Amino acid sequence: MKAIIVEDSRLARVELLTLLQAHPEVEVVGEAANAEEAKTLLSKTEVDLLFLDIQLPGANGFELLEALDEVPVVIFTTAYDAYALKSFEYNALDYLLKPIKPERLAKAIEKAMAQQIQRQSGADRLDLEHRIFVKDGERCWIVRLGDIRILEVYGNYTRIYFEDQKPLVLRSLNYLEERLQPDLFFRVNRQQLVNVRFIAGVENALGGQLRLRLQNGEMVEVSRRQALKLRETLRI
Repeated sequence: MKAIIVEDSRLARVELLTLLQAHPEVEVVGEAANAEEAKTLLSKTEVDLLFLDIQLPGANGFELLEALDEVPVVIFTTAYDAYALKSFEYNALDYLLKPIKPERLAKAIEKAMAQQIQRQSGADRLDLEHRIFVKDGERCWIVRLGDIRILEVYGNYTRIYFEDQKPLVLRSLNYLEERLQPDLFFRVNRQQLVNVRFIAGVENALGGQLRLRLQNGEMVEVSRRQALKLRETLRI
């Protein structure tokens, strides 16, 4: 399991690296002292696990996650317990208080390994025929996943677009993305997943970006980084 440590304190990075020596299943492939360094590193390196301090110079750990197109498994490391609740709004796997105890780190890594195995096996992925119950206010729907064309971040909720409806569900987009087949729902940018079966056309945009035209005429922007992956996925 490849990991990156994002921590502004050199001493804290050294301490975590020392603790990780007892876990050969985790390979630390990079370190960053702030969010900008982390973004650069993550744009060049595919990782499975992110050890992330919350209080960083400049952008904090939460703001870093919001700036990423794809978020690996996150284990927050911090000296403060005040952020614990907020951390799980960002779909964090665990929350370790400094000084990090070896037994807590071991449990967090065990959970990360289990989640990676589950992801690789695809055992928990839902196909297009799966039906989900959606309730928004007083209205309810039973929606086939194949009928959903877009899932979009809306604060701590996700807005689901199907037919002429767009209800909200109290689940993060990251959580839903983990449950969906990656070849069926594609992350086009930080805010949206698109059902590839609804793509009617692809247009080039400025800066190496793409724009998708859906079957109903909607246009969706694809970030530059995700455009490269989409071209591979659709072989364009």
